[in-house]
Amino acid sequence: MSDDTKTEHPFPASKVRLDKWLWAARFFKTRSLAKQAIEGGKVHYNGARSKVSKEVDIGAELTIRAGWDEKEVEVIALSEQRRGATEAQLLYTETEASIARRAAEADQRKAFKGLGLTQKERPNKKQRRQIHRFKQIQHD
Repeated sequence: MSDDTKTEHPFPASKVRLDKWLWAARFFKTRSLAKQAIEGGKVHYNGARSKVSKEVDIGAELTIRAGWDEKEVEVIALSEQRRGATEAQLLYTETEASIARRAAEADQRKAFKGLGLTQKERPNKKQRRQIHRFKQIQHD
């Protein structure tokens, strides 16, 4: 009898729904949030909107928008199980263009924040009066 020592891939290739894959790859905390993002048009599969039940294929291009960031990733492996973050990162690779664009946008946001161009809170009553006066002068 020979002892077969098989090396199993940590992510067995099978059919996986898009919402499950996004959840397993840790783009969203819950499948419900992944479903809402897909239905809301924040996730594009190979450049087009798709349904939650879409089966993910290896080599597919996904565009995922969450918060300020938009990531373009390529699917390398499939998994239905949610595991640790380091294992989840083995499911995909982010494109170089996406990484560069996100870094540039983050730098731009930091620059605007340093210039004080972002508003931290809503204007108070005095500031609103000043805004209204300024707008009224512009119209006259």
